[in-house]
Amino acid sequence: MGGLRKKKHPKSRTAAFKASEPSEIAEAPHTFVIHRGLSCPYITDLTIDFRRVMEPFTAISLREKKMNRIKDFVSLSSFFHVSHMGIFNKASTQLSFKVLRLPRGPSLTFKVHQFTLARDVISLSKHQFIDDDHFKHAPLVVMNNFTGEGKHLKLMATTFQNMFPSINLAQVNIGTIRRCVMFSYNPDTKLVEMRHYSVQAVPVGLKRSVQKIIKGRVPNLNQCEELAEFVTRDGYASESEAEDDEQSHVLLAQTLKGRGNLEGSKSSVKLHEIGPRLTMQLIKIEEGLLTGEVLYHDHITKTEEEKEELRKLIEKKRKLKEQRKKEQTENRARNLKQKTKMAKREANDNASEDEDDAAYYEEEVGEKPDEELFKNEKKSSSRKRPKLPGAMKYNKNNKKPKKETKAK
Repeated sequence: MGGLRKKKHPKSRTAAFKASEPSEIAEAPHTFVIHRGLSCPYITDLTIDFRRVMEPFTAISLREKKMNRIKDFVSLSSFFHVSHMGIFNKASTQLSFKVLRLPRGPSLTFKVHQFTLARDVISLSKHQFIDDDHFKHAPLVVMNNFTGEGKHLKLMATTFQNMFPSINLAQVNIGTIRRCVMFSYNPDTKLVEMRHYSVQAVPVGLKRSVQKIIKGRVPNLNQCEELAEFVTRDGYASESEAEDDEQSHVLLAQTLKGRGNLEGSKSSVKLHEIGPRLTMQLIKIEEGLLTGEVLYHDHITKTEEEKEELRKLIEKKRKLKEQRKKEQTENRARNLKQKTKMAKREANDNASEDEDDAAYYEEEVGEKPDEELFKNEKKSSSRKRPKLPGAMKYNKNNKKPKKETKAK
């Protein structure tokens, strides 16, 4: 039999795990999205929808239990190179959404005013357009109106941007940009609105009949003798082309997925909302991971003296925590040292007892005993008699009397 395999250190496992993956995947920001608090089926669906937004760099099938704590997910974040965590917390009065920067913070807490699930958004749209291939690549992030006084706006915008991988405009493949996530800030109401769209490119400058043929649709040729008559017919002029905004027309630098979207041709970019929708308000920013100094609070304002007192209190708690950890490590080391001393003392006592027994045997018998004689006695004496199940005790007097058999 081979020896036991030595376990690797978590840091070495993480380094090996990152080395086995491409740099684009290993360096991209990954996220955990979970929900806490009271159980609600709508919050569970909202959590799943938000995971779809964060695809493909998220745990889409993450299983969480009530017994799991935030520390459990933080401990796993280094192995899976998770950089952010989103938490939907359902309380009796409100729903909050927290964004954590792992592993040391900061932590942003939002109050969710309204939300709409993805299935409701898609059912309300007139032209439903969704494709599973759109979720194979990260979405494009658009930030709107995050300018103004206050460092909290800049920190909020930076946090939203860092949750998604950055795009290199010189090397990006336009065909991979199939989704768009927009965060819009309203300075009057202090609300942040999140919208999620799928991006579609449609050729421009073609008649409606030609667009049907290009897209692979089978036209109705009952009233036409040949295909040319169907294409040149006046009644089939494009109605949507007149309604399209010219600002959405772009000249394609690369060939995109979809018929007619060739390199150098003119196409119109259309957005189809696929949900979910979120309307939230920033309430609090904490320096650490859901702990530490409060950098910003929307409802409470404190003076510099009160802030200084809080800093001293936090520093005092931190020092007490470090002192407790130090005492615990010292106690462990002292207990381990005592155990080793006791084990050595017992070994020495057993050795001296064996020597005394061997000397007595040699004195009485007149010859030296075998080496394994007292070792076997020690092993047999160390064996304990197994206990009967149910704390039953054996008694000789409780034997059942034998039945007398009559002789025939």
